[in-house]
Amino acid sequence: MRGRNNNGGGGNNNNRKGPNPLTRTYESNGPDVKIRGSAQQIAEKYATLARDAQSSGDRVMAENYLQHAEHYNRIIAAAQAQMPIQNAQQSRDDFDDDLDEDRDEFDS
Repeated sequence: MRGRNNNGGGGNNNNRKGPNPLTRTYESNGPDVKIRGSAQQIAEKYATLARDAQSSGDRVMAENYLQHAEHYNRIIAAAQAQMPIQNAQQSRDDFDDDLDEDRDEFDS
């Protein structure tokens, strides 16, 4: 059976999806290598592979690795872009809660 939920008897697979894309574990099937780790670790590994390929004269493979690294760098950038929004919403909710408490004290 092929598909996303192919973990045997079902259950909870915490490595597949996590609330934070920066700490989530990914599995990347590159052109000739399989890499597991966080988005940051995978991006760094592909950048290293690209450097090695470039130094050995394989420009095509170097570009391929750089494209894989760019994909994971975009995941990192998108996650970091969401962080200030989430933090701002949490701060706003906390501020609203404080205002409600102050309003309750004033009313009584």
